[in-house]
Amino acid sequence: MDRILSRTKGDRWIWLIVILLSVISLLAVYSSTGTLAYKRGVGAESILMKHMFMMIGGIALMYISHKLDYRYYAGISKLLMVITIPLLLYTLVFGSHVNGASRWVAIPGTGLTFQTSDLAKLALITYLARTLSRKQENIKDVKQSFVPIMGSVCIVFILIALANLSTALMLFGVSILLLIIGRISVKQIAVVCLAGAVLLTGVILLGPRRKTYYSRINSFLHHDKADPDKSFQSDHAKIAIATGGIAGKGPGNSTERNYLPHPYSDFVYATIVEEYGMFGGVAIIMIYLFLLYRCIKIVTKAPKAFGALLAAGLSFSLTIQAFANMAVAVGLGPVTGVPLPLVSMGGTSILFTSVAFGIILSVSRHIDENEENKKIEVKESRKVVVGQIVEA
Repeated sequence: MDRILSRTKGDRWIWLIVILLSVISLLAVYSSTGTLAYKRGVGAESILMKHMFMMIGGIALMYISHKLDYRYYAGISKLLMVITIPLLLYTLVFGSHVNGASRWVAIPGTGLTFQTSDLAKLALITYLARTLSRKQENIKDVKQSFVPIMGSVCIVFILIALANLSTALMLFGVSILLLIIGRISVKQIAVVCLAGAVLLTGVILLGPRRKTYYSRINSFLHHDKADPDKSFQSDHAKIAIATGGIAGKGPGNSTERNYLPHPYSDFVYATIVEEYGMFGGVAIIMIYLFLLYRCIKIVTKAPKAFGALLAAGLSFSLTIQAFANMAVAVGLGPVTGVPLPLVSMGGTSILFTSVAFGIILSVSRHIDENEENKKIEVKESRKVVVGQIVEA
């Protein structure tokens, strides 16, 4: 155990959060995949094992990502953006269609698919962190700084929004937060917001999924008048939460998992609350809030702008996604397809989330190493002073 701990660097609390969320995920997924297993004609244990292997792969990627110096991600971000934009276009045209949305691309020879928006989130956040940190001396310059930043944000936003509006909106929100932290002027941020609003209006009114967006928003705003078929998911999520009570029904005793279409991913929080009650639901919220707190500490201690912006962007992305998922489950937002980070059964999304955690830990590792070097320098300087005094 000591050997493993000696090889893992960075914020120990974040490592503990990752392990805790992974354990919660295994319990929740095993409990809520009975119906899915029946439909596939397999045992729930086989689905659990596949999910466990994905999580182990995610932790391995997290370890590798945290060992790589975070400054290398500045160069990688350019390559990621070059790959991401054509890949998003390819997904819209040739991607796998599920529930009327083209979000997935098949990985040749593996039988696996992944959402290109997961890669786009990493690409855009790392690219923005790199650009904002390198343009600080002329950050107000429209041509050199603002145009490439606005262009990257708007292009990625529209390409994701055409198939996955909720993810696009969250990524756009994180981008605006990074622009604020990166000292972009209020006028320029207002222009980005205006451009985003225009693109959003176009997607809702003219996009290929406009009927779906209208139906979900209408069901959320006018729930009493909504078609029961349209509000089926949100209704059963509320039933799950209401019947969970204070202490819950106990592990494996959920009944709404048999009615919710995705009790192991989109509505996993409702399943957790039903089985573990209000205590379980509040515990999940506190874990993500504590994660945000630890990440903010990393941001404030980061010696370089790139590290601070990188940690801020990724941590905001993870926590905003978490609270968006929970908000939908409790009826505070329209139904979306956003998973709960490291808890939902999401296949390759777990791998991209793990890489995001690994990058945050890489920044934290760099901070710890700097502090350790400073302590060594102080000790060495004290030894020199003491030696000079003794000689005198």
